[in-house]
Amino acid sequence: MLHHFLVLSALCAMSMTMPLPDFYSYSPATGDGSGTEFSTAHEGRITGVRVYEYPNYGYYSNNYLNGIQLQYNSNWTELVGVNAYGNEKEMTLFNNEHFVQISGKYYSGYISELMFVTNEGRSFKVGQPYGISFNFYPTHDGSELRFISGRQNGFALSSIGAHWAVYYNSTS
Repeated sequence: MLHHFLVLSALCAMSMTMPLPDFYSYSPATGDGSGTEFSTAHEGRITGVRVYEYPNYGYYSNNYLNGIQLQYNSNWTELVGVNAYGNEKEMTLFNNEHFVQISGKYYSGYISELMFVTNEGRSFKVGQPYGISFNFYPTHDGSELRFISGRQNGFALSSIGAHWAVYYNSTS
């Protein structure tokens, strides 16, 4: 009986000290990738996205996305790219809502369209549907968008990739 108690106690102690598995995946960057690297990695859960779209004045064949920010809890990341010419578009997430997919298009060296989709079925689309399509999503159930990375060249976003992981709230 004592032997069973010792084995059971050892198993309980081991299970309490083992970390939770880190279900992480990466959707490789798409686009031509010119310019300076960026990453929006930050503590907390993503609660919003803000995108700046280069306006279509009629003589340009398409719009480009020239800036992006993510909101973590109530704080916005630094602007990636520029917003000097951009039309600002923004989506704020509801409680327990998170991004589970990013789709879009790139054309002539720039990201021309992005669409963010949430676990609640809501979507946020910005830009113009010109170019080559891409679709990012996590490979593990329960994962969500944690941050994006890519390149920007001072005029527009030239590539974008997505990083996914299961979110564990350290306060719960």
